[in-house]
Amino acid sequence: MHRYLGFAAGAVAALMATSALAQAAKVYPTRAFFETTRYSLPTQDGHAFSPDGTKLLISSDRTGVFNAYVLPVAGGTPTPLTTSTTDATFAASWFPKDERVLFTADQGGNELNHLYVRGLDGQVKDLTPGDKLKAEFAGWKADGSAFYVSTNERNPQAFDLYAYDATSYARKLVFTNPGGFNLGDLSDDGRWLTLVKEHSSANSDVYLVDLSQASPQPKLISEHKGNVEHGVYEFTPDGKALIYSTNETGEFSQAWRYDLSTGAKAALVAEAWDVMNVAFSPSGRYRADYINADASTVLKVHDLQAGGVLKLSGLPAGDLTGVRFDAREKAVAIAVASDTSPADIFVADVATGQARRLTTALNPQVDEGDLVEATVARFKSYDGLEVPGILYRPKGASAANPAHAIVWVHGGPGGQSRRGYSADIQNLVNKGYAVYAINNRGSSGYGKTFYHLDDKRHGDVDLKDVVAAGRWLKSLDWVADDKVAVMGGSYGGYMTAAALAFEPEAFDVGINIFGVTNWVRTLESIPPWWGAARDSLYDELGDPKTDGERLRKISPLFHAKNIKRPLLVVQGKNDPRVLQVESDELVAAVKANNVPVEYIVFPDEGHGFQRRENRVTASDAYVKFLGQHLK
Repeated sequence: MHRYLGFAAGAVAALMATSALAQAAKVYPTRAFFETTRYSLPTQDGHAFSPDGTKLLISSDRTGVFNAYVLPVAGGTPTPLTTSTTDATFAASWFPKDERVLFTADQGGNELNHLYVRGLDGQVKDLTPGDKLKAEFAGWKADGSAFYVSTNERNPQAFDLYAYDATSYARKLVFTNPGGFNLGDLSDDGRWLTLVKEHSSANSDVYLVDLSQASPQPKLISEHKGNVEHGVYEFTPDGKALIYSTNETGEFSQAWRYDLSTGAKAALVAEAWDVMNVAFSPSGRYRADYINADASTVLKVHDLQAGGVLKLSGLPAGDLTGVRFDAREKAVAIAVASDTSPADIFVADVATGQARRLTTALNPQVDEGDLVEATVARFKSYDGLEVPGILYRPKGASAANPAHAIVWVHGGPGGQSRRGYSADIQNLVNKGYAVYAINNRGSSGYGKTFYHLDDKRHGDVDLKDVVAAGRWLKSLDWVADDKVAVMGGSYGGYMTAAALAFEPEAFDVGINIFGVTNWVRTLESIPPWWGAARDSLYDELGDPKTDGERLRKISPLFHAKNIKRPLLVVQGKNDPRVLQVESDELVAAVKANNVPVEYIVFPDEGHGFQRRENRVTASDAYVKFLGQHLK
């Protein structure tokens, strides 16, 4: 605890604290941070602009539940196309020649998405009916005569590809997945399909399938030696080449071009960070490169005809998280997000680059100036390795008015804490907590060596980074050095429980959000639609059939008797990835220790909370729990 020595120390401290608080932000109720409106554009496989270019198709949770909306390009209020009050519903695509719409929805967060069409009369049809199947929109044929859908209805562990007639919705099976492959991109003419085969967490291949053949067979196009990761971006619109990813030549993923006629390969985009994505405009004139630069997205839109980079003006500072061109390439829709505002939708004139704002996502009752812009901060961990993370410093926090701190651990394994608006984090920071969203070893975005440092060392080296982050926070003069919390979701929830079980003195309170507690059970119950990705996860974490002893050793449930710090657990009942029993059993075990433990289960959520009311309830619980046990 920071203390002041000498005569009238209490009075001096009070005066200094009052001065610091005068500079602090206004304190808002939790709900204010969630009364923002989340907006997103369809994936690059879908059409964001209506056929006449006057409307945008977007997804939004304006009502508290995600639905599909029409947003006028000229400006105005979004109009709902779907009105679900229970299941998160996301826009997939306009039809290219009329205003029918494709959208997806699951059931209460179970991730078993179906694909639906909304007709011109407003009637909705499920295009992928059935129980326990998962379906995804996979793009359009260039002439608009058909669209593609992947579904695992035949084999829960393998996704097949179907072509649907755009008029009758009659479908034809165009590729039967033999298993072990993830479907990649499909060329605009429907001839070429890519597949990705994951051999391990560090080694994967790309295959090419010519669907025009009577019996199409996958052809390996990424021959290599050793561990190299490959992936797929997309085919060029002219159908001459595939753009794929590889980290064969260095630490980071680069974009390479594969010529479909000759098989020649050449580097296309190479940066000092991972190339996250490469996408083309409809004609191929414009190419968007997305770079993961130190936990932020840097977007470059190249004019391949005129040369140079498309200059955009009228946009706020932040990450350009997506661009979608209209069919005539006269306008481009842009999603822009920042630390202090959720993503907003803008539209820009391609000729002038001038952008116009179409949405205001941030709650108008919240002054954006009261929110905290994050910084990228690094510290030296227990063994001297430099570990990065995203640091949020509350306004008014100082040596005279130190803030209690939270180490926030991302999901994964292998995820990344990134810049951008988080209602949960901004709410905590607004309540006076410092938050450090750590990118411990094993996180993506910092090169393949860093990414694989925790392979089969989970609950060990990564946990030591998290513990070291807590010590580092306490060393900062504006952070209170008596208590620190740890929290996170999914894998971050596991790390929270692991910290309390294996390093019981390191943190003073933990918040476990749908975290793994028993790795043997979780790995055995991986949803079947993960398919080949399961083998990759087994390679990284361990196979429960052969590594059961080690997995039990790193599972907090089997060591829950060591937990003596207060714990809050939050869980979705329909979670298909981390089953509710994981949290049930941990809570029961910690209660048996006579340790304060609270438990919240949402009956209508899965792995990640989509409904606004549930998100508010959870975030309110975080603040209340920390207030009781940390401050």
